Amino acid sequence: MHTIAKHVTKKDHSEKTTGKALYIADLVFPDMVHAKVLRSSKAHADILDIIIPDLEEGYEIITGEDAPGGNALKIMAPDQPLFAGKSVNFIGEALLMVVGPDEKRVKEIIGQIRVVYKEKDAVVDMDRSEESFREYAHEKGDVEAGFAKAHRIFEETYRTDYQEQAYLEPQGAIALYREGKVTVYGSMQCPYYVKTAVEYATGLPSDKIQIIQATTGGAFGGKEEYPSLMCDMVAVAAMKVGKPVRLILGRREDMAVSTKRHPSKIRYRTAVDGEGNILAVDVDISLNAGAYDGLSSVVMQRAVIAAIGAYRVPALRVKGHVLRTHTVPNGAFRGFGAPQVIFAMEMNMVHVARQLGADPLEFKTRHWVRTGDPTSTQGCFALPVKLDELLEKIDAMSGYRRKFREYENQSGRYRRGIGLTPFFHGCGYTGSGERDFVRAIVRLRKDREDRVEILAANTEMGQGLKTTFCKVVSESLGIPLDQVIFHNPDTDRVPNSGPTVASRSLMIVGKLLERAARRMKEQWVTGEELLLEEHYVHPDLIPWDLESFTGDAYPAYSWGINVVEVEVDTLLAQVRTTGVWGVFDVGTVIDETIARGQAEGGMLQGLGYASVEKMETGRAGDVRQGSFTDYIIPTAKDTIPFHIAFLENYYDDGPFGAKGMGELTILGTAPAYALAVEQAAGHPVHAIPVTSERLGEVLG
Repeated sequence: MHTIAKHVTKKDHSEKTTGKALYIADLVFPDMVHAKVLRSSKAHADILDIIIPDLEEGYEIITGEDAPGGNALKIMAPDQPLFAGKSVNFIGEALLMVVGPDEKRVKEIIGQIRVVYKEKDAVVDMDRSEESFREYAHEKGDVEAGFAKAHRIFEETYRTDYQEQAYLEPQGAIALYREGKVTVYGSMQCPYYVKTAVEYATGLPSDKIQIIQATTGGAFGGKEEYPSLMCDMVAVAAMKVGKPVRLILGRREDMAVSTKRHPSKIRYRTAVDGEGNILAVDVDISLNAGAYDGLSSVVMQRAVIAAIGAYRVPALRVKGHVLRTHTVPNGAFRGFGAPQVIFAMEMNMVHVARQLGADPLEFKTRHWVRTGDPTSTQGCFALPVKLDELLEKIDAMSGYRRKFREYENQSGRYRRGIGLTPFFHGCGYTGSGERDFVRAIVRLRKDREDRVEILAANTEMGQGLKTTFCKVVSESLGIPLDQVIFHNPDTDRVPNSGPTVASRSLMIVGKLLERAARRMKEQWVTGEELLLEEHYVHPDLIPWDLESFTGDAYPAYSWGINVVEVEVDTLLAQVRTTGVWGVFDVGTVIDETIARGQAEGGMLQGLGYASVEKMETGRAGDVRQGSFTDYIIPTAKDTIPFHIAFLENYYDDGPFGAKGMGELTILGTAPAYALAVEQAAGHPVHAIPVTSERLGEVLG
């Protein structure tokens, strides 16, 4: 393993362990007022009247009419209103905001406001939705010919439910308006996303908007787009009242109204010849977007691209439907559309193999991609694909092959099962997004004391980016780590290096920092100031066409295989996880401890997705599991030691050979867990989470 992988103390370790770190709720400004949002209690209704009590001096009502630029949240396009106008489209939609000096009184005023609705039919079940925000489709090879020649055709449908990001720190934002300029502090992933949104809502020019990331207590994608809405609200309010405005969500409110992983319904039709080779696959994917599109269409793009997982098929047709319902809008979550389809494809591969009488692992290895194979979008896996090496490593670690044979056809109350899943994750933005839309820029500033500051817009949210960025610069310059500085981003100080999403930060932005640092080393003069800027350069790839979904969708891929072993109590329909293994190809590991933390966290999050994290919409359209009392996530007491290994696979366009990792680690454990339960139970699984209730139904 490269020497850069050696563990160091994290850059933000001291401030977080001593309590010195300032999160958004810790920030206080003179004359600051508090805000609370009045939210819809109906899923779909016209608003006939809002009756507001008389307000004492110092208290104000904020509505969409107070947004000088426009009453809309601009993410991909202005879609969702900041505050509802004449109608509402989900329970929890913002109607207005009350601001004032006493937080308790603000809450009392919210409770005194009466809303008169005229209810309309609400579609809260995606199966009833007749409206799509967006449809996607792509095809390669002759699908119809594949099905016409098929010896057998298999068709199955799979479902996944919501998943809550469950970050430690709820959403929050504070805005100040001084001398014609708005400054917004927030718990966020993407400062420049927020800047674009606030610019639209306030109507202010870019140089009059400043976005500063407060120390952020977790995100997992949940602070990619939702902070833009929060920051818009407080920015508009600050402009109206002329005072700092603070909006902090409580846990129940956060879980009720913030974005979540999209529920899905995925149908596979698979054509197989007489020798058990796949001829063609036809996939139909539906995602529940909720009331507004937001990032859902972009999430669907990745789902469509990843629809056949780590496998190659001669002919493929994929259709994707981004469905509208009158439920909370869904959005970014670690994996970004891939967890749903990788679960479905893995279950499908095993189910097809079993119906053919084939060994599931042999069936998978016969079909999984190898170096030089075409991608699902007619690009090319040109870089080394080491799935065979990963398989041998994880089989040696877990004993998968031996245990799988032992666990077949069991009887008795307690039964064992084991599941294995190969997977990949495309690193960075889809297609030419990095080149055409992000156009990342970084700067390095050296001061007279020979300290070097990283100027980039990417955010630390617990994943270790402050440390890994500083390690890349330190190693490239050959200076001590404590001479490298990386503060929370402030858009008045840092260029737009793009958002902290899509497993792009270390691979894409880290490479820019490495290049800038190597240039700085050449120009280094002790005791002299120096400022260098580096711009993104797109690698030479097969051109991407979004309309036809053809070309190289990603510059590089990270790979992994997970194995999960379980014991099922068939009488009580209870599952106990007895073993978890993961091997990963993420190029070069930049810090082994941080990488292991990412792997353990992602794998545990995937196990939660597969087993206990049940969230559903009630008949009225409300989120039924609205707190950690009834939305269960795995804790340290629910897990066991994970066995993790890395396979080095140098990538030229990543810093020191690194590729993306953060999202990769969540992709394999959910299907591996479901497959293990399926083997132990002796019945096929078609939906996650596999709760005790669902397992009881399967067991009969």
